[in-house]
Amino acid sequence: MCGIVGYIGDKDVTTLLLEGLKRLEYRGYDSAGVAVLKNNSLLISKEEGKIARLEKNIPETMQKARMGIAHTRWATHGEPSQKNAHPHLDTSRKIAVVHNGIIENFSHLKKKLQGEGFTFSSDTDSEVLPNLISKYYDGNLEKAVQKALLDIEGTYGILVICEDEPDTIVTARNGSPVVLGIGETDMFIASDTSAIVAYTRNVIYLEDHEMAVVKADHYKTMHISARETTKEIHEIDWDIGKIEKNGYEHFMLKEIFEQPETIENAFRGRILLEEGISKLGGFQLSVEGLHNIKRILIIACGTSYYSGLVGEYIVEDIAGIPVEVEYASEFRYRNPIIEDSTMVLVISQSGETADTLAALREARRKGAKVYGITNVVGSTIARETDGGIYIHAGPEIGVASTKAFTSQVVALILITLAIGRRHHLSQEKAQEIIKELKGLPQKIQSVLNQSDKIQKLAEKFYDYNHALYLGRGYNYPVALEGALKLKEISYIHAEGYPAAEMKHGPIALIDENMPVIVIATASNILEKVISNIQEVKARKGQVIAIATEGNESLAEYCDEVIYVPKVLEVVSPIVNVIPLQLFAYYIAVLRGCSVDQPRNLAKSVTVE
Repeated sequence: MCGIVGYIGDKDVTTLLLEGLKRLEYRGYDSAGVAVLKNNSLLISKEEGKIARLEKNIPETMQKARMGIAHTRWATHGEPSQKNAHPHLDTSRKIAVVHNGIIENFSHLKKKLQGEGFTFSSDTDSEVLPNLISKYYDGNLEKAVQKALLDIEGTYGILVICEDEPDTIVTARNGSPVVLGIGETDMFIASDTSAIVAYTRNVIYLEDHEMAVVKADHYKTMHISARETTKEIHEIDWDIGKIEKNGYEHFMLKEIFEQPETIENAFRGRILLEEGISKLGGFQLSVEGLHNIKRILIIACGTSYYSGLVGEYIVEDIAGIPVEVEYASEFRYRNPIIEDSTMVLVISQSGETADTLAALREARRKGAKVYGITNVVGSTIARETDGGIYIHAGPEIGVASTKAFTSQVVALILITLAIGRRHHLSQEKAQEIIKELKGLPQKIQSVLNQSDKIQKLAEKFYDYNHALYLGRGYNYPVALEGALKLKEISYIHAEGYPAAEMKHGPIALIDENMPVIVIATASNILEKVISNIQEVKARKGQVIAIATEGNESLAEYCDEVIYVPKVLEVVSPIVNVIPLQLFAYYIAVLRGCSVDQPRNLAKSVTVE
């Protein structure tokens, strides 16, 4: 997702905007730009490439301005280039706009505006916005933006400034997040709190079809229909230190190593060992409501989808309730059956994933109560669901999700305990699971302590261009997630499969040039997995196994073995994914890839 930052107040705006953009670099981008108002003149600078290049080329004339807007672009319409970078100007060069999202009817609007004499200099959909606002501008920027947005079809998070109103920024959102930061003598606007948390912790979140008129000492919010709205001020509950690397080479490595803490944060205060229950205040489900759940529908994308697949195994095994897991992008375009006894659960690290939000709204239109698992307090999913769980993993800066995955699985275990105890899960079995949860941080740390060994392993395999990941049962989704991590950050083609499915096609790929990573930890089907390993070895494949400590005999069948602590199978995905995260990380570093900002990817996907 693109990043936007705006400021109006008494600070040097150029420095502040650039710092804000740097805080948003993790979201992925291909160009960047800044527009400021100084001495009633609109000044603009933008560059293809990294923010450092923009910073180097900012003209001296833009220094010491007191209001402005900035943007990092992730290309949709038009290739990465200086002309396609934001901000975009209207034909008169008096109005500047930065835009996140996609204007679906831009082609029609562009042709209409061109017929009225407006000119365009980019290939983007976004450039229709400043020209459309200019068309309606008669001395009142607020009303011009309102009228323009009524013509727009699509998604947007926008900031607008105008030469003729040098004390005002207008912002609006529909499907792309906008947060307003409230300072003592100034105001901040951004697409993410990480851009402004260094300056203020007091924020408001705009809802879809809502806009704000922002001045240095006050603001007002309204629906784009002009109906004024009242907003609650929220306090950000983390500080700037959470988005620093703290001595790690990359955010991804830092976040992998944070997992003993983040896993504990996910269950802290939510489990009662003696009673064998979990407390989920955010779900606000009555005892009767828990009894009435006959089916669970989990909806998510990417890594969150894979945590949902783990949840399917957990819930069906422990709580005895059927579960379906759907890609949000597919769910929103079909006609799913949702009955009164169906619990719908959406999962999103950012809480802003466009497809997941659309699926959430579709489920609600069908009369379902929808619950959420998310990491970001105040996110749209957090606000629009009927209840849910914050995973409390802290800001996740690396584009490739790591700590969010493991915390999401913990959250799914807690939900399973809550529902299962109202069905047929015994107190004794629940206590066993809770004890295992409480011991997880220490066991995760023991895997992290093997990072040097895993790094050496990566040195043997980083030159290969393909890899196959195999798992069974609870650990089939872990194989999918391990393969995703490798392809996301190292650009190696990797696929995850249920181990038994290998002989139904993928086995044709196996030779001495195909490393095969197999999750072969203790389970009731371990012997089956060993048979799958032997099939790989018979075809000269190289096998890297994730195995349970004490299973020394597995080394007979494998080229390399990484040992992890013995745990209950229900929590094994949390332990087993850690070495796969480290393996992907070290391979990406060795291949010289941009680990935290992999090509073509965005941290929060707010467009289709």
